[in-house]
Amino acid sequence: MRVGVPKEIKVHEYRVGLTPASVAELTAAGHEVVVETNAGTGIDFSDQDYVNVGARIVGTADEVFAQSDMIVKVKEPQAVEIARLEARHTLFTYLHLAPDPDQAHGLIKSGATCIAYETVTSRSGVLPLLKPMSEVAGRMSIQVAAHYLEKEQGGRGVLLGGVPGVAPAKIAILGGGVSGINAAQMATGLRADVTIYDINNDRLAELDMHFGSQIKTAYASKAAIADAVKHAEVVIGAVLIPGAAAPKLVTRDMLKTMKRGSVLVDISIDQGGCFETSRPTTHSDPVYEIDGIIHYCVANMPGAVARTSAFALNNATLPFVLRLANMGAEAAMAADPHLAEGLNVSGGKIRHQAVAEALGLPYEAA
Repeated sequence: MRVGVPKEIKVHEYRVGLTPASVAELTAAGHEVVVETNAGTGIDFSDQDYVNVGARIVGTADEVFAQSDMIVKVKEPQAVEIARLEARHTLFTYLHLAPDPDQAHGLIKSGATCIAYETVTSRSGVLPLLKPMSEVAGRMSIQVAAHYLEKEQGGRGVLLGGVPGVAPAKIAILGGGVSGINAAQMATGLRADVTIYDINNDRLAELDMHFGSQIKTAYASKAAIADAVKHAEVVIGAVLIPGAAAPKLVTRDMLKTMKRGSVLVDISIDQGGCFETSRPTTHSDPVYEIDGIIHYCVANMPGAVARTSAFALNNATLPFVLRLANMGAEAAMAADPHLAEGLNVSGGKIRHQAVAEALGLPYEAA
């Protein structure tokens, strides 16, 4: 198969769909890999690094798309990239279609087979291709919160871990999944006062066993969330419903009860965000303030630590990329129902029910 790797063009996105190590696996298996020039320079991989493992370098994204059967990316295709897609293409990347009807309609129009990392499942029920970036985002959320709590950043001027004689910051983590648990690990390491909120009692019990006395857990009722927001200096939004839009857990009215200079970090922003006042931001303009509360809602948080993120992502995606290349998309998904769960769009139809419901579009099984 001819596999194409274009340079990412989303603002401040430095990751790359395939590292040279991943390309080496594909070329060793007999596949042709076409890489856009400078695709890996954001994480210190030169064109020569790709040539050394058998890739062919081309000068433009147009050439990558024209000369490839499968496109492997990191972030959702931008409008100019969607325009390059054809029905013959398989696109394998993060899509996050639920809050993005323009992208969805563009992919439908293209006729391409579009497989989303974030809805591929595993036998254990986790999301293996979302997990590494959720781990990164969860861990990043605490260092981001610590930074924006600083007074010169407009924050409350609070040290997360406090000092002897001064209480630590209170951190409320909404969602006890992969992002939430990684946020908690970092926050407890900094000696913050951490409470995780979730609606799954079994998950709360697991978290209690995992962390012991390092954290508190609470059922995420509306009243409990309202009380958490009122007392916390940091609220981390880490909720996820695969393929669907994130529920709005924190309302505009709740902001008025918060301490001025507190920080909201919305990891769920790729799926529309879990704060009513959330809107996507970029690494070049990451925060805004509403009612004295700082909002950090960067839609590609892991892009800030691009090298770590690219390696972590490739570790997870490579087995699926090889399977798709070796078998073709249709046969690979027929053989692996967990990979098939990643199919969001094909043949001009929405193929994932949760995505269709979020977008208000018809769903048709493949």
